[in-house]
Amino acid sequence: MKYRVRHSTRYEYADQVNQGYSVAYLIPRECNGQRVNYSDIRIIPAPTSRIKRVDYFGNVVCHFTVERPHKSLEVIVDSEVEIAPSEPRLLSGGITCAEVLAALSAGSGKEDMSATEFCFDSPMISIAPPLADFGRDLFSPNRPFLEAVSALNSRIFKDFKYDPGFSTVATPLDEVLKNRRGVCQDFAHLAIGVLRSLGFSARYVSGYLETLPPPGQVKMQGADASHAWFAVYIPGDEWQDFDPTNDVMPADQHITTAWGRDYSDVTPLKGVVFGGGGKQILSVAVDVARVELGNGIGFSTPQMTPTQSQNQSQT
Repeated sequence: MKYRVRHSTRYEYADQVNQGYSVAYLIPRECNGQRVNYSDIRIIPAPTSRIKRVDYFGNVVCHFTVERPHKSLEVIVDSEVEIAPSEPRLLSGGITCAEVLAALSAGSGKEDMSATEFCFDSPMISIAPPLADFGRDLFSPNRPFLEAVSALNSRIFKDFKYDPGFSTVATPLDEVLKNRRGVCQDFAHLAIGVLRSLGFSARYVSGYLETLPPPGQVKMQGADASHAWFAVYIPGDEWQDFDPTNDVMPADQHITTAWGRDYSDVTPLKGVVFGGGGKQILSVAVDVARVELGNGIGFSTPQMTPTQSQNQSQT
């Protein structure tokens, strides 16, 4: 499947900004089953300096500064990504929960040792008994590991309400667990917290999800969104993604941008400004278009929905 993705971000400031420094995790990464044909980032006003590099986790990150007076900042990223079709993975059989824990503890292979860094606390996710209790009954020692993770994925989907108005990027995980509501970022963090609290290795994945309109309706521009899910490590094998917001194992409708320990490692766009009057309005629009459907050739300017925020959150 081939997609063209446009991610448009605009900040409007109450007062003039004299200088700004930003970090963007908006360029899709190469990974298993995903190839990036091109990705272009435009910044308005033009940056004084711009550096693109690969971070510790292998993500493509862009650092830029704007050292001239401005009252708005716009960042537009256009990408074309191909996702190879994959066979549905069998959940029954395979390595058990006990065997996964034993392999992570032994750390005999290079991949196993690298994966252990995703077993511990991170800036936004702390190991906690309530998190372990939430999923403990699903991970019996002899149960196939992927079957147990899928059950956790389904439990979050069924027990929690998707509520964009409940949380912000700063909402503690214990509040999400207590109130049984949140957005994709919260649900990914919750799953990761449960898995790490039980001794497993899990990482946060940032990207995009193609959404299709109801039958007979035209897809609106800007209607897609940045998305988040999680992945678990299978010793001797590889990482497997799960999406608790939609209770699926991501396939050809999920486009990966970056991964890390939690949201703080891969925030789509964040930065520091000098000036601005202390208040800003953030507008974000995302378009994910299938090239095969004939609607992926070029983009017009999408309509944006204004929200107030310091960093971009994921829904």
